[in-house]
Amino acid sequence: MAIINKRIPEFQAEAFKDGKFIQISDKDIIGKWSVFCFYPADFTFVCPTELGDLADHHAQLKEMGVEVFSVSTDTHFTHMAWHDASETIKKIKFAMIGDPTGKITRGFDVMIEEDGLALRGTFVVNPEGLIKVAEIHDLGIGRSAADLVRKVQAAQYVATHNGEVCPAKWTPGTKTLKPGPDLVGKI
Repeated sequence: MAIINKRIPEFQAEAFKDGKFIQISDKDIIGKWSVFCFYPADFTFVCPTELGDLADHHAQLKEMGVEVFSVSTDTHFTHMAWHDASETIKKIKFAMIGDPTGKITRGFDVMIEEDGLALRGTFVVNPEGLIKVAEIHDLGIGRSAADLVRKVQAAQYVATHNGEVCPAKWTPGTKTLKPGPDLVGKI
């Protein structure tokens, strides 16, 4: 079943953010753009490179009105230990959600059941709680936060410009398309 335009699953979880443990639920994201970045596990290899890259782009995403949440099946305690132990992870200012039961991971359909770990899944969620972008990678393939920023920009543009769509490699300020009969066969 397709996940695009589906509402995110209901959840309530513990997270580590800014040196504290906090509660986060699906209700907390309503009214703002959000990114959920699932990864297999703390204290691993590709994961810190991705989360470090995301941390480097976090301020830009915040300026765009986007909340960022990383999620793994580790606990919030493990997130805190990793944050304290790794210079790369210390850069993170967004919430690191613990999902030890796998409920959130299963709700986004990125659980590797036999391992109890998440695939590398990135989801852009609009203010209504609907998934607008879903990107899922195999474990050995890292993601790019710069491309994520571009996808969020495109999703936000389409949401505020009725009838316009963003073509391949679109960036803010470049030409969009307005689908209609006059474009058929002319692109």
